[in-house]
Amino acid sequence: QVQLAESGGGLVQAGDSLRLSCAASGRTTSRISMGWFRQAPGKEREFVAAFTRSGSNTFYGDSVKGRFTISRENAGNTVYLQMNSLMPEDTAVYYCASLVGYCTATSCRDRRLYSDWGQGTQVTVSS
Repeated sequence: QVQLAESGGGLVQAGDSLRLSCAASGRTTSRISMGWFRQAPGKEREFVAAFTRSGSNTFYGDSVKGRFTISRENAGNTVYLQMNSLMPEDTAVYYCASLVGYCTATSCRDRRLYSDWGQGTQVTVSS
């Protein structure tokens, strides 16, 4: 099992930037792929970004491509989501999640494959 803890959310204005962090501990983090999802009120949880276990591949949701960047450091124990050019429609609770092993461009987007989740951090973008 992997323990995940997100931080960095807050209230910003449209056009601003924000960086979310996710600290991972527990199962060897080099064996997991990690992703970010978000959920707005009344909507389903949506895929935002992910990178594969090796870190060699990254994937993004269509609505954030070109604006958000996923990265990691600290031997893979910390994952970041750099969010630029934020828009009001980016307002949501953002969750960090992990799955054991590799994922593909398709499977990385499937929230059902992720076994561990953080508690979420709220991001609110005002217009």
